[in-house]
This record gives sequence, C-alpha cells and structure tokens, in this order.
Amino acid sequence: MKCVTCKGPAVIDIRRHNANFCVDHFFELCRRQVMKAIDDHSMIAKGEKVLVAVSGGKDSLAVWDLLLDLGYEADGLYIGLGIGEYSDTSGDHARAFATERGLTLLEVDVPGRFGYDIPSGSRAARRAPCSACGLSKRHLFDEAAIQGGYDVLVTGHNLDDEAAVLFGNTLHWQTDFLGRQHPVLPARDGFPRKVKPLVRLTERETAAYCVLRGIDYLVDECPMAAGNKHISYKLALNDIEKMSPGAKHSFYFGFLDRAAALFEPEAEADREELHPCASCGAPTTAETCAFCRLVDRAGGEVPHDDQPSAVPVVLGTTRAGAKQ
Repeated sequence: MKCVTCKGPAVIDIRRHNANFCVDHFFELCRRQVMKAIDDHSMIAKGEKVLVAVSGGKDSLAVWDLLLDLGYEADGLYIGLGIGEYSDTSGDHARAFATERGLTLLEVDVPGRFGYDIPSGSRAARRAPCSACGLSKRHLFDEAAIQGGYDVLVTGHNLDDEAAVLFGNTLHWQTDFLGRQHPVLPARDGFPRKVKPLVRLTERETAAYCVLRGIDYLVDECPMAAGNKHISYKLALNDIEKMSPGAKHSFYFGFLDRAAALFEPEAEADREELHPCASCGAPTTAETCAFCRLVDRAGGEVPHDDQPSAVPVVLGTTRAGAKQ
C-alpha cells in the first residue's frame, strides 16, 4: 500500500477519497480539510479569541491540536460532569494535553459548583442521562465563552456525528432542529458563535490522527450512553458507507447545499422569542432556562448571572501552540 502523494509506505486508506496516505501526507490531508471547513464557512478569523470544548476524547483533542498547528491561539474548556471514573479519566487526558503544551484550560466542576452530577441529576429531573449531559454542557460552554470574552466556541463534532444527527432529525422530521444544523451558528442573543471545524473528517480519521500524533486520549465510551439512538444511527450509516464510500459526506454536505435553507425560517422564529433567564441571565423562552430548572430539580445550587463557573488554569511551561 503506497501513499497517493509521495508513493512511500502508506499508513491509512481512505476509501471515500480512493487514496492511501503516509503519515506526513495524512497530517497534511487533515490540516487541509480543517482549513477548508474554516474557510468555506467563515468559522474563525486570524486573531480571534478561540475556546475549544475538550472532553479528553479523540475529536476534541484532535481539533485543538490542529487549530494550534494551523496558527490559531486557542484555550480549552473542560466540564467535569461527575460520571465516576469516566469523568476522572477524561479530565486527566484533557489536563495532560494542556500541560504538555503549556496551554490554558478552563475547568467547570459541575458537582462542586452546582451540587449535582449527571447520574443523579438526570434521575431527579426525569431526563435521559444524555439529555441532562447535553443540556448541562451546552449551557456551560455558552456561559464560559461569553464570560471569558471569546469570539468563537469550537466543538469536536466530526462528519460521523453530524451525519448521524441529520439522519435522526430527518427520520423524525424535526424541522426546528434541521434549521439549526449548520457547521456554524452565528453569535446572537447572548450565544457565542459556535463552529465545527472537523465536519470534513470522520471519526476513524480523527482517531488515526491522534494515534499518529502521539496524543493520548480517552478511548472508552461514556457508560451512560447505552441505548442512545445517536449511536444506532452511526452504526446504520457505517453500514451504508461500507457499501457506498462517501455516502456520509454526500448526505451531509448535500443537505447543506440543497435543503438547509428551507428549514431556517422555523429556527429563526424560535430565536425571536428569547429573553434573559430570571436566574442566570442566559437566553431562554421561559421565565427560567432549562439548565436552571435542571439544577433546581436535582437539588443543586441554581446559578446567578454574577457567579462565573469556569476557572482558568495555565498548565505546564511549554510555549502555547508548540508542536509535539
């Protein structure tokens, strides 16, 4: 197996590109795909203050590393969700990555700050664990970005993630969600700009990137994700991809090019009803936001808009942005 670019020994085959790549040219491919996503969708401008949501997993650490390698200055944000050893290990990976590079990592300890964890909070609020987790993370991501004065919030969603979400939303015709399924959500109404630079890379490719770059990441799936429909959608799309390489890319980017605009008016109408939460000040359509209601039902400490949750920590002594 030879690299399509240099004809040297290849380390990975990518069927949707009908090509094999050596280590260096695979890294070049990853950088090129991320840069294309950033440029095509005007995700990040040079000099902007960037915050990367990191979980300790392959996708978030890969996107942080790639952004640094492309010359962006980016801090990290880790949310400790109190999911036993899983959270302990994920935090260790995020801190180790930041320490080796001397990067700033903001941390929010949900049990310590708000008095609940995801397992107990989801039961008390009668929400599925993934629902309570996603709600908590989205709120805290937004809050940390706004309070920290960041221009853009980066998440590690890859092509597999976005295609699976699109598949589920299309199966159930959740048109309000379809109207918001873009690689970029502009800043407005108290929300930061949110971007997904990995949308042109698959889960397999981000895992290979981390292995070849020597990035140690959390391999285990979250123990509370069992039964999550998102996982079953991924598996179904994987079967389709095996038979038709490139199907995920065509499905997702075909939607963006040909159909996404049709659903935007409904999503836009929802945004017009937003006003500040009476407790924390976050944008909401109710008197208090869903996060504050979750914390209250879980018996925790409901946040107030004058109480920052994220704590910045500069880890290590290496120059920020230095390569491995």
